[in-house]
Amino acid sequence: MPFYTYVLYSPVHERYYKGHCQNLENRLKEHNRGNTKSTRAFPPWELIYFEEFPTRKEAIKRERYFKTAAGRRFLNKCVKQK
Repeated sequence: MPFYTYVLYSPVHERYYKGHCQNLENRLKEHNRGNTKSTRAFPPWELIYFEEFPTRKEAIKRERYFKTAAGRRFLNKCVKQK
């Protein structure tokens, strides 16, 4: 089963969240139900970007990149184009 690195956006609070998981649909539901401490206060969340990887290690590496200044610039370009 593949792993995903994803970016969520809360339009109400204008916040972003970056994470990784194996099941995007279930993970988004968990965030919106308030099951995740770091996102509990800012629902609703929308999935705005994701990438698929064959291993958890690669997904975590990409998540860490998204949390850097260069990663945020990359995401800004990708999200604006969509």
